[in-house]
Amino acid sequence: EVQLVESGGGLVQPGGSLRLSCVASGFVFSRWSLSWVRQAPGKGLEWVSEIDHLGATTSYTPSVRGRFTISRDNGKNTLYLQMNNLKPDDSAVYYCRCGDSRGQGTQVTVSS
Repeated sequence: EVQLVESGGGLVQPGGSLRLSCVASGFVFSRWSLSWVRQAPGKGLEWVSEIDHLGATTSYTPSVRGRFTISRDNGKNTLYLQMNNLKPDDSAVYYCRCGDSRGQGTQVTVSS
């Protein structure tokens, strides 16, 4: 059974930083591309970033490029999202996703 457990969210002021983590189990982590998606209140699911199975290739939605960095540690079955210079529009529940599976999410709130 695929399990994805996100953590690291919280309340942060504009301009602040957070690092999200996603610990995975139930599948061969190193063989899969992974992504982060987010959902703000009243809005649909938005793709944020993706990383290939080796961590060699990454991509970002334009609104976060240059501020967010996706990475992974295949030895620890863990996906990360470093978020810098956070803005109120980044407030959402963040999920890690592998194929059709995603975790329970972690809340990020950016507010002064």
